[in-house]
Amino acid sequence: MDLAGLSLWAVAGIFAMAAAAIALAGVRLAHVADALADRTGMGEVVAGALFVGAATSLPGAITSISTAAQGASGLAVGNALGGLTAQTAFIAVADLFYRRANLEHAAASVTGLAQGVLLVVLLSIPLIASAEPQITVWGVHPASVLIPVGYGFGLHLLSQIHDDPMWQPVQTDETREEVSEPEREDGKSDSGLWLRFALYAGVTAVAGWVIGEASLALVEITGMGESAVGTIFAGVANSLPELVTAIAAVRIGAVSLAVGDIIGGNAFEVMFLSAADFFDEGSIYGAMTAGDRSTALIAMLMTGVLLLGLLRRQKAGPVRIGFESVLVLGLYVGSVVLVLL
Repeated sequence: MDLAGLSLWAVAGIFAMAAAAIALAGVRLAHVADALADRTGMGEVVAGALFVGAATSLPGAITSISTAAQGASGLAVGNALGGLTAQTAFIAVADLFYRRANLEHAAASVTGLAQGVLLVVLLSIPLIASAEPQITVWGVHPASVLIPVGYGFGLHLLSQIHDDPMWQPVQTDETREEVSEPEREDGKSDSGLWLRFALYAGVTAVAGWVIGEASLALVEITGMGESAVGTIFAGVANSLPELVTAIAAVRIGAVSLAVGDIIGGNAFEVMFLSAADFFDEGSIYGAMTAGDRSTALIAMLMTGVLLLGLLRRQKAGPVRIGFESVLVLGLYVGSVVLVLL
């Protein structure tokens, strides 16, 4: 699909429609994933990482892969890293919709903390790879193999932590525990839920491909850098499912699913780089600019602040959200400013 011949308004309209499709499908994914979490017994945090994290990350993965295959490595990298900062900021946005208490207080869990630590570990791999000589084996950097292996090992640890936790957060009146409800009121069968899950995920995947094509056209029409378009526009558009599903999950009381959705989705953002490397000529990490590395480091800083908030568990801040949400939003604004400079 070559959209560069269209007007800027036409490309912007196509981009907006694809983003809307991603957001609408994400609303339904939240409810389906919550039902699957109950029926599988995996728990909301693990299900948020595996089910919703994977499905809502599909558009971003398709964008990074398709743009890398067309030689737009900077756009692929910017999309992945921009999604990281945007999605982390979305936790603070979801916090605004949870009126009972600070979201990080209500959703505190050992698996949520473990997910955040896993994200920091995974994100350190591409940062190290970008700073070292760009060695490839059959056109693929070794880091692109290490990232999914590390993620698989991390999921195994998350499952063990969920099934046999060695410590627990203090329970308060505002803490929302995970409650399994095998019999859902919608009466849908397991196969029906999986079919709906696949359908909504497919919609987001197709829309992600359109976002990639529209982003390439925006680069050509506006003259903006690939990294800037990927970080600010593609990254945010592809992260809309995380925002919508987190808000929807908070409104139905599945606060752990909301946190697991976003942090789990962030881990998939790192794997976008690994997947894109298989389609890029040479090493995708060699395309990371100083600005990209700053974005990645800010994402790590935002995750660290979020983890501190989950540990501190402030019930309510001066503006009804915790200190971590205020800092995370400020850091995201800072990351956008740095990209535009």
